[in-house]
Amino acid sequence: MNCVARTKICVTESNSSGGFFELPAKRKELEKIEEQASAQDFWNDQEKAQRLLQQRSRLERIITRQENCETMLDDAGVLFEFAEEDESHLKELREHLEKLLLEVDASEAEMLLSGENDALNAICTIHPGAGGTDAQDWAEMLLRMYLKWAEKRDLKTEILDYQPGQEAGIKHVTFRVEGEYAYGLLSAEAGVHRLVRISPFNSGASRETSFASLFVYPEIDENIEVDIQEKDLRIDTYRATGAGGQHINTTDSAVRITHLPTGIVVQCQNQRSQHQNKAVAMNFLRSRLYELELEKRKSDTAELEANKQDISFGSQIRNYTLQPYRLVKDARTKLERGDVDSVLDGDIDDFIKEFLLMKKKPQTETVEIS
Repeated sequence: MNCVARTKICVTESNSSGGFFELPAKRKELEKIEEQASAQDFWNDQEKAQRLLQQRSRLERIITRQENCETMLDDAGVLFEFAEEDESHLKELREHLEKLLLEVDASEAEMLLSGENDALNAICTIHPGAGGTDAQDWAEMLLRMYLKWAEKRDLKTEILDYQPGQEAGIKHVTFRVEGEYAYGLLSAEAGVHRLVRISPFNSGASRETSFASLFVYPEIDENIEVDIQEKDLRIDTYRATGAGGQHINTTDSAVRITHLPTGIVVQCQNQRSQHQNKAVAMNFLRSRLYELELEKRKSDTAELEANKQDISFGSQIRNYTLQPYRLVKDARTKLERGDVDSVLDGDIDDFIKEFLLMKKKPQTETVEIS
């Protein structure tokens, strides 16, 4: 009965720390929104109406997921009774509990995501920083980590632009992550990541420090208008070059778009035609400009600026040490993990959750990064 008991304890603790399973309150909140949505003047203020409908959709997802958790918890109790009588059911019980705990973790993370764009898809870019070839290799390792993470969460990914390094790794990559709360979750990972290891590219086998950055943007809804003037754009085409295989379809129709007023540059090269590449690049540009406008409206930009520091010493959000010891430590939350290989294989949900919890704390904490 220990496994089932541990699951119940986990749910109880979550409930006391923030109302994780406050279904009655969520249902009442949903009922109020339904009442407002049925009012005759509901659509008089379309912007307010859209916000309420988005809130209704989010509440419906939360309620459905939490009801599913409670049903799975009841099923676990039944499976345990079967397992007590017949050990052949133990395997089924363990598999069921693993699924339940994953569902609980997902629900807890969802409860922490209430931002305007958190539920949207994400467009991500990775750039190597200080460290030469080692940094470019580290950037590709980060790409693999996030693709693996997305795969574990059943999120769809698509490489939009891939520029390989001369010797190894990548100079730049842009990829799209599609699925529930992709942006809200990945935004917790935005910033500089630092790797310490024995360099595989140095004949002297010296210990090297490498940096790479992840930037994350919400893929905005097509209904959101972003004013882009044709005269403000410089559009260049070039021959796509890449690693091939899963990363790129080599074509002669890659597109690079420069937004002259802001200096923002976006590009795409993995679609089959110049027209398709341009459409994807324009969508990325819309997201970048929308995010830029949101940043301008925010009164507190300290966190946003912190995520956009130089990609070098002192600016990292997380340290990955492979030598002389093995440890992954988040510089913001102080969370540590010794199973480095699992982390690099995409097991990063606890880092994401810990950061989201930290953001929800009412007090402001200053974290010094050494």
